[in-house]
Amino acid sequence: MLAPSVGHYQFVRDDGQPLDFVPGQFIQVHFRYADGTPAKRSYSLATIHDHALGPGEAVEIAVSYVPGGAATALFEGLPEGGHVEASGPFGRFCLMPGDRNARYLLIATGTGVTPYRSMLPQLQSLMAERGVEVVLLQGARTPAELLYGDEFRAFADAHPGFRYVPCLSRELPPDPHPDVRHGYVQQHLGAFAPDAARDIAYLCGNPDMVDACFEALKGFGLPVPQIRREKYVSSK
Repeated sequence: MLAPSVGHYQFVRDDGQPLDFVPGQFIQVHFRYADGTPAKRSYSLATIHDHALGPGEAVEIAVSYVPGGAATALFEGLPEGGHVEASGPFGRFCLMPGDRNARYLLIATGTGVTPYRSMLPQLQSLMAERGVEVVLLQGARTPAELLYGDEFRAFADAHPGFRYVPCLSRELPPDPHPDVRHGYVQQHLGAFAPDAARDIAYLCGNPDMVDACFEALKGFGLPVPQIRREKYVSSK
């Protein structure tokens, strides 16, 4: 378990083929409701993507458990070595090779932070190659709900161009790092002075946060092509 209501899962393809992907992409897991109606859920790939994935290599996802949710029942009942039906990878919530920005503003709540974990090797290269700065604002209620928080803090400590800013709405740790904030990510976004001339922003997480940050970033003058969004909807 990554958090009290979030599980971490690893999968390999059972046909012997590699499941390579571009950091930021997702897979769709297919299942059926109790009445037989087909359904699917999307999960961003959390694997730290530092090489081309080959046959037999696992990919990772984070799964939020929703009380009474059909997908939750599927994953909670999945034994080690069990199978799911999936398709993908899909999506364009990725770092684009043509970007020439000076800074990335990466904003997430909940499992929306998983794409940024997979992007860490790419971000490391961009910081080394063209001096890109990165700010990651991660929203959660409590320290226990900061998914991969220890990894992001270690990465920030090792890379001066990367700043990790957890925003905790309910509970702060006993001895908080100077970059820990109390409140929601949208409340602290303005302190980083979003700037259309140098920033590209990524938003991933619950729809209310994504919508609020999208409007705030437009208010700072960022054009829509410089604001890239994915919304995570918890559904039964």
